[in-house]
Amino acid sequence: MKTVGIIAEYNPFHNGHAYQIRRAKELTHADYCVVVMSGDFVQRGAPALMDKYLRAECALKNGADLVLELPVCYALSSAETFAKGAISLLDKLGVVDALCFGSECGDINLLMDFAKELLHETPVFKKALDRELRIGHTYPQARNAALEAAAPHLTAHTSVLTSPNNILGIEYCKALLSCDSDIVPCTVKRIGASYHDDSLESNFCSAMAIRESLRQAGTSDGLAKQIPTASLKLMEEAYLKSYPVFPDDLSLLLHYSLLSKAASGFTDYPDIDRELSDRILKFLPRYQNFRSFCEQLKSKNRTYTRISRSLIHILLNDSQEDLARYEEEGFVFYARMLGFRESASALLSNIKKNSQIPLLSKLADAEKQLAQTGLLMLEKDVYASHLYQGIVRYKFPNDDPSSEINEYKKPIVKL
Repeated sequence: MKTVGIIAEYNPFHNGHAYQIRRAKELTHADYCVVVMSGDFVQRGAPALMDKYLRAECALKNGADLVLELPVCYALSSAETFAKGAISLLDKLGVVDALCFGSECGDINLLMDFAKELLHETPVFKKALDRELRIGHTYPQARNAALEAAAPHLTAHTSVLTSPNNILGIEYCKALLSCDSDIVPCTVKRIGASYHDDSLESNFCSAMAIRESLRQAGTSDGLAKQIPTASLKLMEEAYLKSYPVFPDDLSLLLHYSLLSKAASGFTDYPDIDRELSDRILKFLPRYQNFRSFCEQLKSKNRTYTRISRSLIHILLNDSQEDLARYEEEGFVFYARMLGFRESASALLSNIKKNSQIPLLSKLADAEKQLAQTGLLMLEKDVYASHLYQGIVRYKFPNDDPSSEINEYKKPIVKL
């Protein structure tokens, strides 16, 4: 029995994602596909367009066999930490034979070459990196210059480092190497529109294009050719009932959180140094909404995405100390199920036999299965989901008394 792993956000699920699942199984001759998916918050520093259960069901209807939730602390982290958390989860399952991810270059050997150089930084690399950063270059510029100095054979290929899926793929490879995993990486070349393309012209458009269309047009019309048939009905039924959710829907909650924590500053949170903390305090009296505040705070050395991630860490009360504790004790401590196909019962049995961490299908069982650090991580995940569902209920009022906000009573998706 062979199993392939995919790390994803599916924000939202579209044709390109269905293609990747299909190709992943074909390339690796896998019987099953396990997806580790971001929950209700995603890596660009935003709430997911639609909730994790709907996105998990879309994946299951299009070839995934099991969908697990990536803990929110990693879902909202930089590419490096995002990759470490997700790879650790897949590796600890003890059943995943291969990892398949999308990339712009489609060359796994080249991506692995970059991963090895960046993981094992030579003295030449470090010296060149420090020099370039002192000059005032951004980290990507300094990293490229350092690679040219330390690995001249890769100089002709540094354009690989300008594409987001390539960068994330390199981080997956680094994470696999650093934990000495037996999981074999492979890549599917991205087809159709680029990651940042906001056009809906291609049948393989970007997730960004779909999100922007929903935000600007205020309708789900015109998305039929972008979404697999198996998922389209689900999305149409849920539209304006539980989604779309956008960053500005967090505006009031974030403002309250920033005001309530302003007295002590914000340096306890990931990626926030004294300079950024002071900048947040300086611009706080001008706060209008989430997106405009991120625009005010961004600078040459701090991107919009990095700032938005840090602000959501503040909102969710995820501290740098918590992240350090997780890393020190093993990164992940459970595999929380969001959904599975009943035809994958052999996969679930295999995980239960071989996994280093418990496979959680019921939150009520977690207290018996997890130590203190694992429970802390899980509590943060539950809080993030309750906060997200609160936003959904406020935006799309629902008088149904059975639709309460309670992760402990939320059933996982079964197909």
